[in-house]
Amino acid sequence: MAELPVPLTEDEIVIALDGAPGWRREGDEISRTFGIRYHGGVAMIVHVADVERLIGHHADIDLRWGTVRFAITTHDAGHKLTAADFDLAHRIDAIAEAHGAAPRA
Repeated sequence: MAELPVPLTEDEIVIALDGAPGWRREGDEISRTFGIRYHGGVAMIVHVADVERLIGHHADIDLRWGTVRFAITTHDAGHKLTAADFDLAHRIDAIAEAHGAAPRA
């Protein structure tokens, strides 16, 4: 049986956020929005979904005309932030850059 993920402490979250520029904390999730043309956003989402399937962790994704927003929390840890959330955030950043997505404030 797999062990449940361990939520980060407040101090660990502050440090992890410092290492994830552009990601914003909203309660017990982190989020980031990227500007990208609609069909490019679809391609980026597919790329992220492929990585998520491989690592067994996923973001909530909101696709709009011209933007894609990712929100991440660990459901298996009671909807708390874990190291896996920040790992996924870094992977999303790399994928967004590869797709030419522009970070939005």
